[in-house]
Amino acid sequence: MLRQVLVYADSLSWGIIPNTRARLPFTKRWPGVFEAYLNHSGKDVRVIENCLNGRRTVWSDPFKPGRDGSEGLAQVIEYNSPLSLVVLCLGTNDFQCTHDHRAWLSAQGTAKLVQIIRQAPIEPGMPIPEILIVAPPKIRTPQGPISHKFHGAEHRDHGLAAELQEVAKQLSTHFFDAETVTSASAVDGIHLDESQHETLGRALAQEAAKILK
Repeated sequence: MLRQVLVYADSLSWGIIPNTRARLPFTKRWPGVFEAYLNHSGKDVRVIENCLNGRRTVWSDPFKPGRDGSEGLAQVIEYNSPLSLVVLCLGTNDFQCTHDHRAWLSAQGTAKLVQIIRQAPIEPGMPIPEILIVAPPKIRTPQGPISHKFHGAEHRDHGLAAELQEVAKQLSTHFFDAETVTSASAVDGIHLDESQHETLGRALAQEAAKILK
């Protein structure tokens, strides 16, 4: 049976190449690695990517429209259903210099997204998908063209993984801390290098395999 998995995320999952505006191909970014690994292991999985550069959990970007991750999420769930799993990997952009957020507040943004997913107006009889909250790698010292945008972010995001794990516990979702398998790129301190996409994709596929039994 085909299982559809939605990845709802930002530029870390979109596959931006650090310090460029270029994008890794699907087979090289982690959602593609994730899909290939699961299919090769005997799961019949289709990954649906909904990854937007600059997406926050529940806040707007003063310079770019559509970056509030809560806006339209219910409809994303509706038009991609039936879904077996939604992977939420957001939070990094909550710590851009346009916001003075700390880890607890960002995690509450993810909690709101979980509630939206579960209350989405899907068709009768379709399943409410399982949810896997992924804590993004901890922000390192921002480098290069994005350093001004993320000034001080490596301090504001302190403790995000622990706060997201607590949200996952309270809301009975699954949880994975990306920092346990890879750090952020040393090139820009925010995104992932190609080899890190490979590592994260395989690790998340192993987690998803347990969920999609």
